Amino acid sequence: MELLKDQICLITGGSRGIGAGIVQRFVEEGATVFFTYLSSSTSAEALAASLDGPGKAIPFQSDASNFTDAQKAIDTVIAEAGKIDVLINNAGITNDTLMLRMSEDQWDQVIQANLKSVFNLTKHALRPMLKNRGGSIINMSSVVGVFGNAGQANYAASKAGIIGFTKSIAKEVGSRNIRCNAIAPGYIETEMTDKLDAGVKETFLQNIPLKRMGTAREVANLALFLASPLSEYVTGQVLSVCGGLNT
Repeated sequence: MELLKDQICLITGGSRGIGAGIVQRFVEEGATVFFTYLSSSTSAEALAASLDGPGKAIPFQSDASNFTDAQKAIDTVIAEAGKIDVLINNAGITNDTLMLRMSEDQWDQVIQANLKSVFNLTKHALRPMLKNRGGSIINMSSVVGVFGNAGQANYAASKAGIIGFTKSIAKEVGSRNIRCNAIAPGYIETEMTDKLDAGVKETFLQNIPLKRMGTAREVANLALFLASPLSEYVTGQVLSVCGGLNT
């Protein structure tokens, strides 16, 4: 169908997990996808080389949590493609522990990587989007940002912050045809969940109505919808991909 033909997209943290799934899905739909990685150039280049579709993927190194790096990332896309149609703020980390054990550094690292990165990229992407009078911004939140989780106060706070940020930006720039939505994934099969103990996974599954974990492609399908003209009257929303967990 090539829903994203001629669209220029930037995805942060696109070399693995959900980010890689979105990169692949967008290339299949005809987009030119610039995606960032923080340290693993080998896996990023391998992903770009493995993709099959009418679009193409261009990896480059950038730290989304750094304000100057974020500006350079947007500048790179504009210099090479002339515009940016879709921004997906996907980069993020976890650093879990109970609050009584959580250090200031653990708090700051997660807020910086997960929440400030969204501010950084959105701040710098808005000007070219305003110039073009259009764009779609998709922020990756989490169901944990909706209902919280013990041992993840820093992560939950960062993802809840993304939800408030998303709704605010949607109201600020909607009149200029720029949409801003958030995706809240539940338990998704990634390299991170592959490392979980079988007993922990079983506990997760007991709480999911569909009785399975989701896939990166299923999250990517929602991102595709929000990036494409199919969702042109959708903004300021938080859409869960969680198998019914957030019900």
